[in-house]
Amino acid sequence: MGLVVAGIAFFAYISSSQTNPVTGEHQKVNLSPEQEIALGLHAAPEMAQQHGGVVESGPEAESVRRVGTFLVHNSVAKNSPYEFDFHLLADTQVVNAFALPGGQVFITRALLRQLESEGQLAGVLGHEIGHVIERHGAEHMAKQQLTQGLTAAIATASDNPNSAAMAQAVGSMLNMKYGRSDELESDKWGVTLLAETGYDPRALIGVMKVLERASGGRSQPEFMSTHPSPENRIERIEETIRSKFPNGVPSSLRP
Repeated sequence: MGLVVAGIAFFAYISSSQTNPVTGEHQKVNLSPEQEIALGLHAAPEMAQQHGGVVESGPEAESVRRVGTFLVHNSVAKNSPYEFDFHLLADTQVVNAFALPGGQVFITRALLRQLESEGQLAGVLGHEIGHVIERHGAEHMAKQQLTQGLTAAIATASDNPNSAAMAQAVGSMLNMKYGRSDELESDKWGVTLLAETGYDPRALIGVMKVLERASGGRSQPEFMSTHPSPENRIERIEETIRSKFPNGVPSSLRP
């Protein structure tokens, strides 16, 4: 019976393949872009409420909307099927930015007020746009369904009460690994979108330093964290910048 449950979960996962409309990559997702948009719109109010709600007006909110919209309309992101909206959250305590499936992008006041330039804001928003374009949310949902199916299969097949807990822990670690990979992939998108829209991609390095300061040097070991360490991310960002600008970053780009 355990093998049957595992087989069903695995077959459902491998058969849920779609082609990314922007990158052309074949991905294991079981949601259409329209479903991702609907899911993000449905979840947005609750997520915003957790951070004090959305700031609708004022120069900070307008800056977030303006920079985010500029990035989308002047880069490859405009070829995606998603309806991007950019929101400032009232939270002045939690340094954070995140994107929901379908294009709802958020940044807290706590993070915005630590950024030192418009280019850094563009870097944060470009990174979050990358999550949406790469369909990371939909990929994670598919992986979680697979993990739940395999955990159920192990629990069914074993008389050991610790087996299911062990399987769940392994599954969680696998999903965390993908989380770190997603962050590095989105950092590459941040570099790409900054360069395409005339910003200096080195601004994203500044963002990593802001995040490092905000953590106060207190962070979980990278192996058990969904986010790579800022030091690791800076190194990867610098590699991406060198690959895009082998002769050096042009001085004409906006900081």
